[in-house]
Amino acid sequence: MDAEQFKKEFLPFHRKLYHIAFQFLENESDAEDLVQEAYLKLWNKRKELTLISNPEAFSVTLLKNMCYDVLRSGKYNLSRQTMDLTAVCQSSCPDDLELKDDAHHVKTLIAQLPQQQQQIVVLRDMKECSFDEIEKITGLKAVNIRVLLSRARKQIREQFQKLNQYDYR
Repeated sequence: MDAEQFKKEFLPFHRKLYHIAFQFLENESDAEDLVQEAYLKLWNKRKELTLISNPEAFSVTLLKNMCYDVLRSGKYNLSRQTMDLTAVCQSSCPDDLELKDDAHHVKTLIAQLPQQQQQIVVLRDMKECSFDEIEKITGLKAVNIRVLLSRARKQIREQFQKLNQYDYR
């Protein structure tokens, strides 16, 4: 496959690939870097790409697997992924200071969880990843993920209730 054919077949997917990487990493520069790495991998395998019947599906799968690898590596800073809950409240309820405060407390409670529970809560509840995706990222079985998620949610709920009871005194 020559450069022109490669450009025609694979470059039209750039926006889609970037969107997918950004959904996983929630960081513009990291998403762009990962897409560039994916294109580099595709270019290095260009001789075998002529056998691919669906270049788009192949590219998407390659990029998703690269995202899983980055998230699984432990080198990627999970705090860069976390969604700012106060920003969510600002966009949906600008006048309700109590909700903003609650969101800040929940974010703080999540940050106090053990690393594995924190990662699972962020992936499942904030990034809305499926259990299969979380399995690929963490390497844990679905049963373990459910147990860790349940424990984390229980701990957040209990700590949040204690905090609210204290506030009312």
